[in-house]
Amino acid sequence: MKQYVEVHYFVKSGKREEFYRAVLAQGIAEASRAEAGNRMYAYYCSPDNADELLLIELWESEEAVRLHGQTPHFAALGELKQRYVERTDIRRYGIAEETAPC
Repeated sequence: MKQYVEVHYFVKSGKREEFYRAVLAQGIAEASRAEAGNRMYAYYCSPDNADELLLIELWESEEAVRLHGQTPHFAALGELKQRYVERTDIRRYGIAEETAPC
């Protein structure tokens, strides 16, 4: 079953742009997009909260998400989060195939 992952990063006040630029500079987004099983990995800025950065991910399977969590760039993201992020909210959904129920 495909996996849709929605990650809301709530960064320290005024640090959203700096956090996003650090993610890009370390190649985290690019490396994640290059992973087997990744179909989407995109960041969005909240229009309502200047300290929120949204990440939308789409993966081919639960296994692809699990393997993503074991990569060096995922660990590097964890280090950046310690420096910039106050709270992370993650929502994950299984996407049922059109012929199969949830």
